[in-house]
Amino acid sequence: MNPRPRSATDGGKPVTASPASAGERFARALAAKDPDALCAVLAGQVDFQALTPGRHWQAGTAGQAVREIILARWFGEGDDITELCSVAAGRVLDREHVAYRVRVRRSDRDHLVEQQAYYLTDGPRITWMRVL
Repeated sequence: MNPRPRSATDGGKPVTASPASAGERFARALAAKDPDALCAVLAGQVDFQALTPGRHWQAGTAGQAVREIILARWFGEGDDITELCSVAAGRVLDREHVAYRVRVRRSDRDHLVEQQAYYLTDGPRITWMRVL
């Protein structure tokens, strides 16, 4: 990995880009509505739960989470995700955290959707996730 050029705020130290976290990969796959990439970032057996206005969602496998909830009910065929507006990752105690905003076109209207997710991984894949 090549370090990026130094800037005035680096203090003269080379800085390398860090690899994307599982949460960042999840947000990017969701924004692309890419079922294969979403399934790849989620473990085959995953403890997935989410709260959206008026509903609690649960899934035990990546396929259920992706094909029955995320890309079926939340962002279905009539929903065009036109932009990943922001994504930010971090940690909260022993959990990873990702926050993302996507612009969605639905029924000829634009909507801004924001979600927060807390998760655990087995390394590259998410094994436990809570989305709000």
